[in-house]
Amino acid sequence: MTNVEERLAALEAQVAALTEHAATAPPAAATSHPPAGTFWALDGLKQRLPPDGAGAVLYTGTVRVADQHYDWQYGRTVDDLLAGDWTELATALSALAHPVRLRLLREVLGGRQTTGELAEIEELGTTGQLHHHLRLITAAGWLRSAGRGRYAVPAERVVPLLAILTAAGR
Repeated sequence: MTNVEERLAALEAQVAALTEHAATAPPAAATSHPPAGTFWALDGLKQRLPPDGAGAVLYTGTVRVADQHYDWQYGRTVDDLLAGDWTELATALSALAHPVRLRLLREVLGGRQTTGELAEIEELGTTGQLHHHLRLITAAGWLRSAGRGRYAVPAERVVPLLAILTAAGR
């Protein structure tokens, strides 16, 4: 191995280690004295809440995938969330509970939007299986038909989908 090859291999190992650390690092957590600006979104949310309320949940994002840009935010009070009927969410959540359906959503977000393009991915199964999964995630609202065998993730679902994936990964 030449000196350049050894140095390149060492740099690649460092980058791999840093990438692994970044992927497994815990999200920012509340401390007694976090640096100013650490919780800027949380601070803004707190300013909008009544002091006697149970709190609220806010999620927001700015996303650019496959030459599309999405800016989105949504919030609900804790009281509203706890009072709601969670069983109504089962269909939307269960539609995500399959590796093939998650892969389909990732591929569509990444730019593969036609049934033909998706059918080229062998890991997704037969054409019949592919259509079955597409029907389920479309019925649950995670995809919509864009006509002639084309699919898209609705704009209002992009950030929520990524927020769910973020939460599930922690």
